[in-house]
Amino acid sequence: DNAICCHCSLRGLVSQTNTSTHTHLQTCTLKHTLTWGGNPGLGKLLVGLTWLGGGPINLRPGWGGILWEGEPPCRGPGTVLCSHGNRIPLLGLGTYGDPRTTPKGTALDCVKLAIDVGYRHFDGALVYYNEHEVGQAIREKIADGTVRRDDIFYCGKLWNTFHPPELVRPTLERTLKTLKLDYVDLYIIELPMAFKPGDEFYPKDQDGKYIYHHTDLCATWEALEACKDAGLVKSLGVSNFNRRQLELLLNKPGLKHKPVSNQVECNPYFTQPKLLEFCRQHDIVIVGYCPIGSSRDASWVNLKSPPMLEDEVLVSIGKKYNKSSAQVALRFNVQRGVVVIPKSFSPERIKHNFQIFDFSLTEEEMRAIEALNKNIRFVELLM
Repeated sequence: DNAICCHCSLRGLVSQTNTSTHTHLQTCTLKHTLTWGGNPGLGKLLVGLTWLGGGPINLRPGWGGILWEGEPPCRGPGTVLCSHGNRIPLLGLGTYGDPRTTPKGTALDCVKLAIDVGYRHFDGALVYYNEHEVGQAIREKIADGTVRRDDIFYCGKLWNTFHPPELVRPTLERTLKTLKLDYVDLYIIELPMAFKPGDEFYPKDQDGKYIYHHTDLCATWEALEACKDAGLVKSLGVSNFNRRQLELLLNKPGLKHKPVSNQVECNPYFTQPKLLEFCRQHDIVIVGYCPIGSSRDASWVNLKSPPMLEDEVLVSIGKKYNKSSAQVALRFNVQRGVVVIPKSFSPERIKHNFQIFDFSLTEEEMRAIEALNKNIRFVELLM
């Protein structure tokens, strides 16, 4: 009768008929980081819910979440199912490090530690100058049997100076060569604007202003689609795109592969409700950077933004669960179906940020955190 049986044995959840299945799935998702056929908390069911054709689907406990019966064991936190069937782990590790101040080997050591802790999602970029270390860490943990390649989800980025279509594939191949991997799981356009192509990542004129370059985003996207067709990347996405820029791609004539994700700043002080709703309607996963705010680096951070982790609401909720305000902020986004990629090269914080799957926030607490929104960015995109 199209019933779904929840076998998680948590908080007394029971079988539900199709009249209330959707609510039940949302409840499971919010409470237990359920992996299901769509973004957690959506107002509709997406691909993957084969129960619509009849017959029950059994759910079973997984590490950090609940998995569909018949799937391989989950080796990390829960995942979000993309519109085309690939999965993105809900928690990842950002690997940005200022090459001027970050000691060599830092990314190597931290990614290896993160894999041992349980992370399976790593967010990197050519302009981070450390993809060789991230790739080495992944390969070493594969070699010692800790993980398989298909356990790892790596996101790479196409930088502003490589938007011309003829540069897209060579740039992705450069990343693959640096990582020494055969493919990346997700490759995204890092920013919608293009810079003048050349050796300089940040080309500027004599007045110190960025030199832009006109490139048709749709032409860039078609070059990325060819990379996916060639097997160099599993999924394609974007970053820092607004609704208009997303619509430009979604409405492109002859679109072969839609963007599965949009990586944007997202945290309790910048909740992105309108963009989140638009992306949900179009089956686009939001990946949130700066999910716990950011360091106070005056060179690129908005110093007018208040110190979010000192917010009394986050602190008080954290005390209730014996969690930090950072863990509460991460859990808030995860329960909204937002993938989070906190960056840290601190071993203790890497471990700390992973401990968000043993508690859940109530609906009242979620509303209280949503009310903290100030529409203030920690990272100002002044390019």
